[in-house]
Amino acid sequence: MERINILFTCAGRRNYLINYFKEALQGNGIVIATDMQANAPALVDADISVTVPSIFSDNYISSLKNICIAHKVDAIISLNDLELPILSKHKNEFKKIGTKIIISDELVIDIAFDKWKTYQFLTSNKLLSPKTYIDLSETLKDLEANKINFPLVLKPRWGSASIGVDVVENKEELMLSYKLLEIKLSRSILNSASFVDINSAILIQEKVGGKEFGMDILNDFDGNYYGSFIREKLSMRCGETDKAKSIISTEISKIGEVVSENLRHIGTLDCDVFVDGNKIYVLEFNPRFGGGYPFSHEAGINTAAIYVEWIKGGNNIDKFNNYRDNIVFSKCDRLISVS
Repeated sequence: MERINILFTCAGRRNYLINYFKEALQGNGIVIATDMQANAPALVDADISVTVPSIFSDNYISSLKNICIAHKVDAIISLNDLELPILSKHKNEFKKIGTKIIISDELVIDIAFDKWKTYQFLTSNKLLSPKTYIDLSETLKDLEANKINFPLVLKPRWGSASIGVDVVENKEELMLSYKLLEIKLSRSILNSASFVDINSAILIQEKVGGKEFGMDILNDFDGNYYGSFIREKLSMRCGETDKAKSIISTEISKIGEVVSENLRHIGTLDCDVFVDGNKIYVLEFNPRFGGGYPFSHEAGINTAAIYVEWIKGGNNIDKFNNYRDNIVFSKCDRLISVS
């Protein structure tokens, strides 16, 4: 049987993904994991683990190429928002050495990574999204005219893992929070992205109510829609879903299909949705496996096995889709030895 070797970059704490893919491979291949920290938990569960330079290092890409050549890597899967724009630019280089980077094209990554462009994409495709501003003075003007009201949400335009997100209840809080976020961005890991346009690096967004959902929108490797897999977020922790319940919803799935057909992303895309009455608001995209994926996996959609089938060039995937409604899971921590 054909062997498939898969490399996870920026593996971090995603032990569950390492193990899902090892199970999907059924011994017909290996899972390699890299991280810049030698004690990253996910490295423990990989068949082979390698410590690499920072993603912003000049020799990061060459390091990955060497790993791919040495271990005959068939596919790379990135788990880091900040790495996606970097890898997307080098897809063709890796293709020449026989390695497929399972990542969307640069334009798609740019739309997803830049929350202002995400908002423009959603509104241009007639999808509801919270009213969003990129200019503080315009926000203040519309507040005076009662075109928007508190509470408001401040967040980095280029953001990851809910870093720098704040909710403000009045004008004084807005001004103080805005200034503080400017300072924090200048010294955070997001600085490398935000310096591109520091004067418009903060988004101000109306806060919508209702229930919050996560949705995995799955496309094949040619950007064709396969399905949407939805979970109600019951609890959040550090920007990630901590407790969730699987949901089957035709209405929300239709939103996923619209996103898929217009964005044409590659593989799975994590999408945040709020449902308030009969209104469905779309907030953000992460064009990668998100922190909510294990809830979908345990509810019956084995995207890991689907990826392996697609990497092989096959399309016999319906047997891996047994998604069920009302399955509730909760995350918990465990200790592992990383010596």
